[in-house]
Amino acid sequence: MLSPADLIHLPYTPDLTEGGIAYALRTLPNRFDHANGKPYNQLRRTVAGAAVELAFRRYLSQQGIPFEIASANPFTNPDQYDVSLGGRRCDVQSFFISHRDQIAQMRSDSSLILNAPALVPSDHHVNDGHADNDLYLFAFLSGLIAASQDDLKKVIETNQPRYLIHLMPEAWRRPYQWTPLAPLVLKSESDEELIVEISGQDEGRGFVTRVLSLPPKVRVTVDAPFYSVMAIHVRNIPSARIGIHSPAFKEAHVIAPLEWGNLWLYGMDITLTGWITREEFRRRAKLIAPNSRVFQYDRTKTKNLAVPVSSLNPLGELFVRVREWEAGRKA
Repeated sequence: MLSPADLIHLPYTPDLTEGGIAYALRTLPNRFDHANGKPYNQLRRTVAGAAVELAFRRYLSQQGIPFEIASANPFTNPDQYDVSLGGRRCDVQSFFISHRDQIAQMRSDSSLILNAPALVPSDHHVNDGHADNDLYLFAFLSGLIAASQDDLKKVIETNQPRYLIHLMPEAWRRPYQWTPLAPLVLKSESDEELIVEISGQDEGRGFVTRVLSLPPKVRVTVDAPFYSVMAIHVRNIPSARIGIHSPAFKEAHVIAPLEWGNLWLYGMDITLTGWITREEFRRRAKLIAPNSRVFQYDRTKTKNLAVPVSSLNPLGELFVRVREWEAGRKA
């Protein structure tokens, strides 16, 4: 059983958001458009998960706890790499808490987390490639977002960090025919010069970017090896539309001034809670039906399995075992 003293609090630094965004952009080829979906919310959750993973690795390094990095299944997520502790893959399940009142409650009483469910999506749990002695570790990240136009305006006025992207349509991100999109032609209708970064894939499906300057109302040609275009990044919200054209598509894609999403997370605190083996989780977990209200979400969107956070094993105990496991592997 966990107590508040077993929780490990990690500081949040801006480089965690930067690393999380870099990872999230690389996941775009594996994303599909869903009806009534909110892609920027989904991307921010991906940023949060990667940020927690990076903070966890940093903590292990600072504490001198031995670990390795193991690649995920290349057919499910080729850009994902999990921490391996003593030869056991560690799957970090993290939850991003962005409601101000909930964050305030967590800060005043960290035991609230202990009453939350440790959730794992049921389809994720049944994925192949894991052993019974592999581990789940659960964490909470508290922080704010600036998703609305009003919040984004305040961020810009106060010169706070932001990362603005426009997610391209699925036809651009996952073209039916894998052929060159060049030459790309971009044009801005703004009165000011814009610095634009294009993210996509090359012929070998490697991640590729190009940064270019868009003078006002001038067509700019980009003869780069793009076979897909996943996202467009700008430093500030354009005052007018931006268009991008490829000979591979009949019509140009036009981006309106309100069609930009801010991926930046204004993180505050990361709380590492506890751990459990996959085998024990499978035996003890209860089903959480879709549309259930839980501590982490107003409504769950998918079927989940869960055990109480309070029933997890303390991380201090795990780190002692890791050193023993590592010593046994080297013996």
